[in-house]
Amino acid sequence: MQIEYKNHELQKVCTDAHEAIKKYGNLMADKIHERIDQITAADTVELLEQFHIGKCHHLEGNRKHQYAMDLVQPYRLIFIKKNLKIYTVQIVEIVNYH
Repeated sequence: MQIEYKNHELQKVCTDAHEAIKKYGNLMADKIHERIDQITAADTVELLEQFHIGKCHHLEGNRKHQYAMDLVQPYRLIFIKKNLKIYTVQIVEIVNYH
């Protein structure tokens, strides 16, 4: 799949290991980049959900239409489906929503 980002800061964290380490530390940076690689390698969001890749799951309530993948507990990588024809997702945030 193709990936877009909600803002430039989020893009830097997700694409630049040095920036991710500076902001979140080594373990979290590794996990963020692992999830980005998994999203890129997958053909669809449904595939991520079906095989529980990164514990991918659909969210409900005020986060309806969003998906989450586990990072270092309790953090999640949140994204939305952007374009169904070319399978693009948009990374929205890295957050502890619990």
